[in-house]
Amino acid sequence: MTTGDWRSLAARQFVRMHTDLTALLTGVPDRMLHVRPAALPGANTPAWLLWHVARGQDRNVSELLGRAQLWTAGDRAARFGRLPDPADTGLGHTPEEAAAFHVPSPAGETLAAYLADAHARTLAYLAGAPGDDATRAVTSPTLRDTRTVEERLAALLRDGFEHTGQLSVLLPSAG
Repeated sequence: MTTGDWRSLAARQFVRMHTDLTALLTGVPDRMLHVRPAALPGANTPAWLLWHVARGQDRNVSELLGRAQLWTAGDRAARFGRLPDPADTGLGHTPEEAAAFHVPSPAGETLAAYLADAHARTLAYLAGAPGDDATRAVTSPTLRDTRTVEERLAALLRDGFEHTGQLSVLLPSAG
């Protein structure tokens, strides 16, 4: 992977996003991670947003690699008090389901570890991806759609930066 290459560009963006998410999460008490702000009654909790970003990366990059998701391998889902459903990424959650989402203590550590592992898998994929992989069509067994690698990565970055912005409003004193 060389500078100026799509893989390098994508890796730098994922590193930026991960750095920002980690800074926002650092030092936040678990109780703050599960609070929906009164002024924004439809907002998702910080815990849900962080989990959703990690789940999106995990599902998509695992599918690009043709490997089992981190979520379903081992006890990752159990540490979140959830079933190891490969399709459970938050996509399609109702406001009630998102509001009920709760990460057992130590929530911050559990979220940070999952974010770090999903991020590491993303960077490993980008480091080893063939130069022409961006145009490869990949069918998602969970979403049952076919998109190029480029489309999947662009959607992950868009979604991740959008949620990072939301988190910066929800956790203004963090980071």
